[in-house]
Amino acid sequence: MATYAKKIENAQPVYVPLGRALKEYEEEKNKDHLLNLLKPIQKASEDISFIKEMLDSKTLFHPQAWTATQAYTFLSSLHAIETCGIKVKVPNWWKPKTPPRPKVDVTVGNKSANLVGLASLLDFKINYSLPNGEQLTKEEFQSLMQSAEKLVQVRGQWIEVDTSKLSGVLDHWSGVERAVKRDGLSFAEGLRLIAGAPAKHQEDVISHDVHEWTTITEGNFLKDALSKLRSPAIDTDNSVQNILEKDLDATLRPYQKSGVQWLWWLYTLRLGGCLADDMGLGKTMQIISLFLLIKNHDKENKKTNLLILPASLLGNWMAELNKFAPSLSIFVAHSSSNTNDILKTQKGPDLKNIDIVITTYGNVHRLPWVQEIRWHCIVLDEAQSIKNPNTKQTRSIKKVSSDINFVLTGTPIENKLLDLWSLFDFCAPGLLGSHKNFAQYGKKISAPEPDDILNQQKNIQEEEDDDGEKKFYSIVNKLVSPYILRRLKSDKSIISDLPDKTEIDNFCFLTKHQASCYEKVVLELKHKMEEGFYDNIARRGAVLSAMTRLKQICNHPAQWLGHGDYAESKSGKFIELGKLAQKMVEANERVLIFTQYKEIIPPIHDFLKGIFKCDGLMLHGGTKIKDRQKLVDAFQKDDGPPFFVLSLKAGGTGLTLTKATQVIHFDRWWNPSVENQATDRAYRIGQKKNVLVHKFICQGTIEDKINEMINIKKMLANDILGQDDNQKITELSDRELLNMITLDIHKAVGDTL
Repeated sequence: MATYAKKIENAQPVYVPLGRALKEYEEEKNKDHLLNLLKPIQKASEDISFIKEMLDSKTLFHPQAWTATQAYTFLSSLHAIETCGIKVKVPNWWKPKTPPRPKVDVTVGNKSANLVGLASLLDFKINYSLPNGEQLTKEEFQSLMQSAEKLVQVRGQWIEVDTSKLSGVLDHWSGVERAVKRDGLSFAEGLRLIAGAPAKHQEDVISHDVHEWTTITEGNFLKDALSKLRSPAIDTDNSVQNILEKDLDATLRPYQKSGVQWLWWLYTLRLGGCLADDMGLGKTMQIISLFLLIKNHDKENKKTNLLILPASLLGNWMAELNKFAPSLSIFVAHSSSNTNDILKTQKGPDLKNIDIVITTYGNVHRLPWVQEIRWHCIVLDEAQSIKNPNTKQTRSIKKVSSDINFVLTGTPIENKLLDLWSLFDFCAPGLLGSHKNFAQYGKKISAPEPDDILNQQKNIQEEEDDDGEKKFYSIVNKLVSPYILRRLKSDKSIISDLPDKTEIDNFCFLTKHQASCYEKVVLELKHKMEEGFYDNIARRGAVLSAMTRLKQICNHPAQWLGHGDYAESKSGKFIELGKLAQKMVEANERVLIFTQYKEIIPPIHDFLKGIFKCDGLMLHGGTKIKDRQKLVDAFQKDDGPPFFVLSLKAGGTGLTLTKATQVIHFDRWWNPSVENQATDRAYRIGQKKNVLVHKFICQGTIEDKINEMINIKKMLANDILGQDDNQKITELSDRELLNMITLDIHKAVGDTL
């Protein structure tokens, strides 16, 4: 029956039948008020057929007894009715967004798995229930399927029944049940079901109806296993700590102990994982601890593990292992430590007493014996090196067989979500499905901030959203959360004694000479564009060449011209570097200078030598592996050199250079993650002082545009940037490209003209 609020008593509206208003307003001859009161009813009758029928028959103005069919028609129209401006009161058991429905209850992993690892088999059970949790027998559920009504009362509960949708849901789970009986349900597939991802034999996407009419829960075994992995700090294994106290010559921080416990639980379940702690939080120490636990867990059965890392980190790992875990026996499969005669034999070296074999990413496909051995545990450091699944390096590493795999990276998602797929294809194969299916989502949507996907504190049980991106992110989050551990330096609950880091954009003017050289390159490219290119390859080559020259000119014209005259007065960056260096001399501070160009490292060194009045250090791709750790050790001495010039690629990962309190990025890289990795050579555990980071940017130039794009990347986390961004830039139109590189002369040179 329709009602209206006539007055307010005790702060509550008093409702009376709408029919009374017809009589009262007619007597008062207040036609306007009556029309305003009836206007929402009129609008509803135009949009909703059963409201029109009730209005025409005048049953709207009287109490009514409805059939279940009539009641369901009304309840399913609530949103349309309220849109017309009518307030509707319904029983509290009816929630329009989540109507009371019978559910298919799926339980995964109630009993202990009969094996270990991602291939271990979990039990799978289907039950049926009412909204209040009461169980239904299969026969009772089947009888609901025969109902002609859409609103049915069962055991005193009114529930919505859509036989068409329920039939589809039952067909879906019957198919899963048949597949489980035939093939079993692996740990990875069980997690995919719980996360709402399709099983391997199903369509790419699980229908909305299946999500709406199904409840999937973790069984007792799986729930216990996952709770330990999701919250490693809650419980600890005393035997783990006893082994580490005996064999690890270091004291772990509390969060590192939790990290080791997490690694050990994954190991005992034979599940791989990704240790994604922020750069500088001590991932190396946690993995060394894992190696010690593996060695001491089953001393009767010697197990050999494989550690793969960038060549630049060989010295660092060797030093850490020798210092903190001298009981581990190590073989280095690299020419810097062993002769090629030993390394390149088909059979390989004798490893029966070796705990860890260390080699580099580049060496895996060169050493045939590495691929023929079945290793116990493989660990990849700086695992973003395999983020591209199509490279020869990645393919060769994924061919190496092992019992269990772990990856270490401070940047699990450098540019796009597909980076994460490749890492997990190695450490938890099958968990994220096929590359093709994952890519269909990943390429369509922009990458979120890494920690939106990876932050385990984020509440992922949020209200269902039909938006494809949010649903996809939620599924990925649920899937990877047990297998990925990420702690941030910015979280004071993780590490409270790390000092602050401050980042500053140092905007530099161009000198007249730089501006002249810059405009010459832009005009040359513009002229070539006007003439036209033979094909896209020729255009791309010309654009890449011009961009490289422009960035070199921003550093110093001599880098492009090649004449060797690196006079300070000819480069705005050298002028700025000189000012900063003089302040560092006065404050007795030490500095790291990063550049992406090897050829400018000696000129920067020589320029700073004149200011600091002593030699500094240099490291780049041409530095011998055996010499790199010596350079690090020299810098880390209390009386070490005051400055260290490094190439971004060779010196930006894995090194500990905490004696520096200032970091300078002499030129900008497209990817902020790469710059952050380099910065964290100084800003990591062991740093006692605040760190100041300077980023040199030539105003009004391509560097200014790169800086804007990096900031957009940080704020919006879209997929504009990446290691292949040079190629993406070449795909811009001529007009867009010229807008990007054209010199803003007034901004670039300021008052230096």
